[in-house]
Amino acid sequence: MAVELGEVVEAVHGRVLAAPSIPAALEPAALADLVRDEAPLLAPAAVGAVVARVRDRATGLGPLEPLLADPAVTEVMVNGPGPVWVERHGRLAPGGVEVDGPTVDRLVARVLAPVGARADRASPLADARLPDGSRVHVVVPPLAVDGACITIRRFGARAVPLDAFAGPEVVALLARAVEERRQVVVSGGAGAGKTTLLNALAGLVPPGERIVTVEDAAELRLPGDHVVRLEARPAGVEGTGAVTIRDLVRAALRMRPDRIVVGEVRGPEALDMLQAMTTGHDGSLSTCHANGPADALRRLETMVLMGADLPLRAVREQVASAVDLVVQVARGVDGHRRVVEVAEVSADPDAPVRVAALADGRHTRSAPSRPPRRAVAHTRGGAT
Repeated sequence: MAVELGEVVEAVHGRVLAAPSIPAALEPAALADLVRDEAPLLAPAAVGAVVARVRDRATGLGPLEPLLADPAVTEVMVNGPGPVWVERHGRLAPGGVEVDGPTVDRLVARVLAPVGARADRASPLADARLPDGSRVHVVVPPLAVDGACITIRRFGARAVPLDAFAGPEVVALLARAVEERRQVVVSGGAGAGKTTLLNALAGLVPPGERIVTVEDAAELRLPGDHVVRLEARPAGVEGTGAVTIRDLVRAALRMRPDRIVVGEVRGPEALDMLQAMTTGHDGSLSTCHANGPADALRRLETMVLMGADLPLRAVREQVASAVDLVVQVARGVDGHRRVVEVAEVSADPDAPVRVAALADGRHTRSAPSRPPRRAVAHTRGGAT
């Protein structure tokens, strides 16, 4: 029956494409009539299944639509023709869907066309974003040896609260840090939950503050009344028109932000972010890939040096002045994402130990020794 349904789907899809008005042909009632015309003996449930598959194929991502509709799925991985894999609750498993080569090619075209991108032998790597904010990365032959690969990292429609990452003591510490406008960098590995935690932290910003977010793919969903979202843009098919994270950070500085939230720093934009943090935009937040708080500082320094010919000493002083706390998040063997350490950055760049642990994932050890940025900002404003 599955093969017969597949044949009906192919036939009905072809008739839809040949119809004088495709939108009219995709209406559920019209589709159901086409299905019954092709297969008069199909049961009502089977007719409904064919209608759904044709609509998914014509307007969505076809066989991936049921996976993307599953709220438990956080990642969808197409590894060329064959089984589609998913991540559910932090664990990888087969998704129960298989795709063939032509279907994979259609999926690649479908996800890239809306953003004006392409993936071919000349440009075999591409990034895109689905309408719901999910990030898409595409690799095609010759780089993908076994066929085009599509990785869709979904960003949940439901915000994850801060207490899902840590115990009450640590939640209180982080909430107080946001209230006191401390500068926070969230670090962790790929898929550790950095952006989700950043979203939870930024959601604690008091209403009324003007927040400008800068991201590669717009994933942050902040509840504030005054949020401006900026999204980087890759180069078009002609190789022009790219707008980088660094461009957007510079633009954000001219938009009168109270706080700047950078989804992730990966390169020279780290310098612009640090400068924003030290020029009156207290309480800014960002993320970076790192194995721990000390590694996060070294990564920031390296990224600054990638785009500026500055002495390491000057860069180190800038980092020590700009960043108050580093929050390390990790994914456990059970698939859950948790805060594993909160560390304070020493204000002295020459300190033997540049970070001091304030908390693990459950309990706090000590309070921050650096003064809150809220008091510093108030003093500065009064002096001015």
